[in-house]
Amino acid sequence: MHKQRTYIIKSYVNASHAVRWESGTGKRHNHTWEIQCELHTVNKMVAFFDIEKLIKAALDELSGKFLNDLPEFATVNPTVENVTEYLFDKIDKLTRENGAQLLRLQVSDSPTRSYVIDVTGRNLP
Repeated sequence: MHKQRTYIIKSYVNASHAVRWESGTGKRHNHTWEIQCELHTVNKMVAFFDIEKLIKAALDELSGKFLNDLPEFATVNPTVENVTEYLFDKIDKLTRENGAQLLRLQVSDSPTRSYVIDVTGRNLP
């Protein structure tokens, strides 16, 4: 039996955004974004604290910000889907450089909905 070993790191970021529609931009509103990273360690064990610091540094760039004002979202609509795509690319690069691989990223902008990027190839419910 092959065992997959993963770490799950959950973080929170307070940031606001306004969704752009064809008819204009919606109202600016705040969210407490919940970000859950599932990581596979390449070398059986990594310094968990170091990985957490990397993720925190990536998320701090969004913390307390109006996402529409950030260069990353100047032309990209700051929806939960696009924020997840942006964070996946950023966090995956940082973790790979430090002995881990981001397998799954789940971002929620409310308690009732999330957007997930999963590269494990497993079927999601």
